[in-house]
Amino acid sequence: MLSLLLFAPVIGAQSGVESWRENEVDVSQWDDGPVLEGSPMDFPISGNPVVLIEVDYQPGHLQSRVQGEIVIELFEQWAPNTTANMIMHVELTIYDGIFFHRVIDDFVTQSGDPTCKTVGVYPITNAECGGGGDGHTLDLEHHENLSHVDGAIGMARSQDPNSADTQWYIAETEAHNLDPENRDDEGYATFGIVRNGMSHVRAIAEVPTTDDPSGTDIQNPASSAGRPLYEAKIISVTMAGVVPYAEEEPVVSESGFSEAMLAVGSVLLLGLIVAGVLYYLKNQPDIIEIEKVEQELHDAELLDD
Repeated sequence: MLSLLLFAPVIGAQSGVESWRENEVDVSQWDDGPVLEGSPMDFPISGNPVVLIEVDYQPGHLQSRVQGEIVIELFEQWAPNTTANMIMHVELTIYDGIFFHRVIDDFVTQSGDPTCKTVGVYPITNAECGGGGDGHTLDLEHHENLSHVDGAIGMARSQDPNSADTQWYIAETEAHNLDPENRDDEGYATFGIVRNGMSHVRAIAEVPTTDDPSGTDIQNPASSAGRPLYEAKIISVTMAGVVPYAEEEPVVSESGFSEAMLAVGSVLLLGLIVAGVLYYLKNQPDIIEIEKVEQELHDAELLDD
């Protein structure tokens, strides 16, 4: 049912310094996410890469075009190879200017094919559109924490499980029928999730297509490979930064005491010393008087001798 076409990318070092990793994105602005279902993917993880997709699309017949942003977090710790593949292609800017070439309402929106660019006037495009990539394959990468929850981004592929290339799709609703445990073809690999802009994903999924020209919000059972009748364009895809880093935990020394505890101990010790000095100064006259009496008694003993 889902012949998500793809061929594949090269896992290699990204060119240049990843300066974007120094930018901590403002997660307080994330208020348009997917429906959560108690998955490990539900909440952001500090340090994870964040991708920004700028889109421009026409939601329906006789409607004005809409521009928006889709923010995606990549789970680098659970899908390192697939994430590195995505980052590499983003930094190569191969996604800038392409369009969503396959849209199925209540299922997925698919893009990532560098050949899917308008030639002249949309929908005229390259003959390879829908089956293009950069010609290198990516091995299928699964992790128990990753699945096709609402808003998940996954790698499209051909019938060969290890054939993913540059193309990806976003689940417009939960699509667990694509998870490996629910299939006999090893399933499809997810590696991130939409954190903001999910309303744009849903709107793009509902645009009128070649096999569902009505553009209604009810899934057409015959819809299988619909291309939007109006260009759903990706203006640009960039690395926005990372999920804010968590505050550093105290470092525990070999002796078993953390640096924080040692610091607290030092403060307490200093406090005791100060308290002792203050006590001495407060009672200094009494102490002097006692010392004076003791000296007189000592002198008297000497006179007796």
